[in-house]
Amino acid sequence: MQISKNILVAPLNWGLGHATRCIPIINAIIRNGDNPIIASDGMALELLKKEFPRLKFIELPSYEISYPEKGQFLKLKLLKDSPKIWNAIRKEHLMLAELIAHHQLDGVISDNRLGLYSKIIPSVIITHQLQVLSGSTTWLSTQLHLHYIKKFDYCWIPDVDGIQNLSGLLSQHTDDDIFKVYLGPLSRFERNPKSQIKYDLMVLLSGPEPQRSILERKLLSEVKRFSGEVLFIAGNVRGKQQMEKKGDITYYNYLSTEGLQKALDRSDIILSRSGYTTIMDLHKLGKKAFFIPTPGQFEQEYLAQSLDDQGIVPFASQEDFKIEMLEKIKLYKGLDSIYSSTTTSISDILSETFSNVNENSEPIPGSLST
Repeated sequence: MQISKNILVAPLNWGLGHATRCIPIINAIIRNGDNPIIASDGMALELLKKEFPRLKFIELPSYEISYPEKGQFLKLKLLKDSPKIWNAIRKEHLMLAELIAHHQLDGVISDNRLGLYSKIIPSVIITHQLQVLSGSTTWLSTQLHLHYIKKFDYCWIPDVDGIQNLSGLLSQHTDDDIFKVYLGPLSRFERNPKSQIKYDLMVLLSGPEPQRSILERKLLSEVKRFSGEVLFIAGNVRGKQQMEKKGDITYYNYLSTEGLQKALDRSDIILSRSGYTTIMDLHKLGKKAFFIPTPGQFEQEYLAQSLDDQGIVPFASQEDFKIEMLEKIKLYKGLDSIYSSTTTSISDILSETFSNVNENSEPIPGSLST
């Protein structure tokens, strides 16, 4: 008789992408007959509480990540905040030992929370960033990230191996000390080829403050000049869901996964940040899009530029964007054109990960894709 495992799932609270891409992981744990326990903080925790109201939740120390109003100061802001971030990493690592004992944890899956590694139970980190872009300090930021990745038993990468992928060079690294498992793109959505288009444009916002609010204000002004039906999802999960209709613009502060699935199905084109989780979602749904990367966020700027260079999705800076630029989408192939995302099932990877680890929590070489 199979004994259910208690598995901690802990996404970083940096925008909503880390939390939303954990949703298919959590669902797979449940399908396997195991018990997910969710740990995070801030809006990421709020979102997952709304998605899984019957699960157990734990609040972790906050990394207190926020963006400056001017993107060019992001690196400086993160440098200034780094003592708080390292302190949160240390606190969550110490806290994990208590959680393992109190909740009888059998495994931990961390999405970019760097302190949640253990020598007692199998630990997994989910990240698509084996290279962390930061301009002139890319080598240093990459080495710091790799230092923590190596403390985990496995590194799950939500992409395919090779150069024909979604994340470009970000997920590519030759370090043999990392036990890499390529999951394929993670998305909480399923494609519905029978859906009928209702909205000509969907605005889908996410990301840390104050940049989320800055873009919201700009786009609410811009979409007034758009000719067609607009669905505007602000990505603010605080409080209760609210809807407001003004002319051709339907506004929601947020939508659940079920609501967002229907909204995406019924939308022709998507205007959003170029966050990696958003890219995975739009790829899964085969959508055409236009991206506005978060100012100063090197990863989003790289992804937007890479997809533009390949003729897949156009982009513009937040400062330069005008609603008329959406006409460019007609000249691009869309995210459906990249590759087929058929991969090993998450349920199988979960089963193998948490059964093929010895008592010292060291991976069995060759037991998974490395």
